Amino acid sequence: MVNNIITVRDAREDDLTDILDIYNDVIINTTAVYSEKPHTLQMRQDWYNDRIDNNFPVFVADNDGKIAGFSSFGHFRAWPCYRYTVEVSVYVGSSYRGKGISKRLLQVLIDRAGEMNVHAVIAGISADNQVSINLHRSFGFEEVANFKEVGYKFGRWLDLKFFELMLNNTPGPI
Repeated sequence: MVNNIITVRDAREDDLTDILDIYNDVIINTTAVYSEKPHTLQMRQDWYNDRIDNNFPVFVADNDGKIAGFSSFGHFRAWPCYRYTVEVSVYVGSSYRGKGISKRLLQVLIDRAGEMNVHAVIAGISADNQVSINLHRSFGFEEVANFKEVGYKFGRWLDLKFFELMLNNTPGPI
């Protein structure tokens, strides 16, 4: 059950089990993640540690102690000249979808990217995920690429679209 008070906050290690449950549901039931096998808690722990070690945010939508969704960003590419570009991820538990949670989780990512002097925010979205496409477009993301048949899941080829949001940040001295 969803109460009216959902708090978006920084994730903690004790949120990882709920984050894992949401992520594995997305893997098993959707094309939002181009993976076929559920992740383990150790995989999520490694992912979380990597985010924290690189000063990247991980946010959760907390519904009275139950995690309704999570969002994060990380390296778009690991090479130094991409350091002002990040790739975002937003996932919401199946029973919480359609309630505006993804908007809140994406907004805090964009705000944090601005604070971190990020210049370009990228979202990779399966072409069949119109809900996510609409969400990102509502924040000003523009489609910049469409890769044909680069994924294969559920017995069919999947196209991957890249969307980009440009922030008005300028790199400082190195």
